[in-house]
Amino acid sequence: MSSDKPTGICEELTFANFFASHAKALRNYLYYKFGNREQADDVTQEAFIKLWENCANVPPEKAKSFLYTVANNTTLNQIAHQKVVLEYSKKNTQNGSDNLSPEFLLEEEQFKAKLQNAIANLSEAQRTAFLLHRIEGKKYHEIAEILGIGIKAVEKRIHGALLQLRKEIDTFR
Repeated sequence: MSSDKPTGICEELTFANFFASHAKALRNYLYYKFGNREQADDVTQEAFIKLWENCANVPPEKAKSFLYTVANNTTLNQIAHQKVVLEYSKKNTQNGSDNLSPEFLLEEEQFKAKLQNAIANLSEAQRTAFLLHRIEGKKYHEIAEILGIGIKAVEKRIHGALLQLRKEIDTFR
């Protein structure tokens, strides 16, 4: 028999279905983990390109793990640039509310900055699990699958994040 016919994830229809079912979740994971939507979109595309280029070497049951590993490693390689972008975005926040009192606006800006800082001070593991759960609305078992950890580890990370945020926010008052 000839092996000219593509198999597994290399089949275009299979790959297209895999892309359709995983692209948004991967992009959201990267966005919540690293905080930059454009970078998340770019890295998602790069990860799928690498998966396509290596489709013959990646069994279909390992494709999702390969995809998340490539995306995570690619983003970690860009982390220094990411920190510069995040610092710039923090400094250039705009305020479009003219009808509120200046005191309220100042307090609101200070609290936003402190909350963002508190979230940024969480460990990467806590921040990722917390944002996937609270912002994305993922269930613990979904987070565990995405991160490749156990459900108890997800519970511990989110619990730790909540304790840390509560402690930091209470010191702000």
